[in-house]
Amino acid sequence: MDRPASPTSATARDVILEIVRNMKEGLEPLHYSVLPPAVYHVYLHPDDMERLRAIVPRIVEEARRALDAEVEALNGPSIVERLKLAKRAAPKVAAPEGGWQIRILENTDDEVAAGDILIYSELALPAKAELGAGSMTRRIATRKLGATQMTTSPPLEAQAAPSAEPPAADDGAFAVIEFADNSGRKTFRMTKDEIVVGRGGRDYWTDIKLDTLPDVSREHFRLRRDAASGNFFLKDLSRLGTTIDGQAAPSSIDFSDGSKRDRNVEAPVPPQARIGLAGVVFLDFRSTQHG
Repeated sequence: MDRPASPTSATARDVILEIVRNMKEGLEPLHYSVLPPAVYHVYLHPDDMERLRAIVPRIVEEARRALDAEVEALNGPSIVERLKLAKRAAPKVAAPEGGWQIRILENTDDEVAAGDILIYSELALPAKAELGAGSMTRRIATRKLGATQMTTSPPLEAQAAPSAEPPAADDGAFAVIEFADNSGRKTFRMTKDEIVVGRGGRDYWTDIKLDTLPDVSREHFRLRRDAASGNFFLKDLSRLGTTIDGQAAPSSIDFSDGSKRDRNVEAPVPPQARIGLAGVVFLDFRSTQHG
């Protein structure tokens, strides 16, 4: 059954206007042109997402039209240019060559409120052979909570190589985990029998705290070492899933009936594995106890 909008709900128009405003706030001036964010990840409260789910394709279509119209308006002649007082025309906003990429998703954070709109946008350059999959130059987060906040994050390389740091002195680590998030490349040495991985936050302890998209849960998975055998096991606690070498790990959480219940389901982790969190962040795991 469709849910009616409440006074605190985010409407489809709110979503479109927030995307357009995010684009204007994220413009990156060059010398001869201005680049707008090309990729938008929009996160809505579960109630808002459920109510708008059926018209998401229409929202995306009209958001693209609104972005095109805003670019056209931004590129219109200014008063100074109309009076021919400028020595040269101001750089124009260049619409992305690959078009506007917009994804509308459910926000899985427990503390999110109805009406909140969280947008992550990326200045994504076209892929080039020598750059692998292309690169993201900046990310801007905008949140609608009565007021607006904006934060910027440093660049995240599209194809992050393992850390070049030399191995640390023997500290009794059972495993080494290498990864890259918005804050750069990192190496984590696992020195206890169980760790928690996720975005963390208030009331959410994590051993590996990831600076990344809300697709990754605050407590995404637990990694446990069996002291007797030295084998490792992963418990998926997320909403959007965890993979081990590309294969989906079974979820340990039952989200039925509006409640959250841990079924205590684990999946074995090989001595070397690539662990994916919601397809957003990937951790390279290596046990130090196997030859």
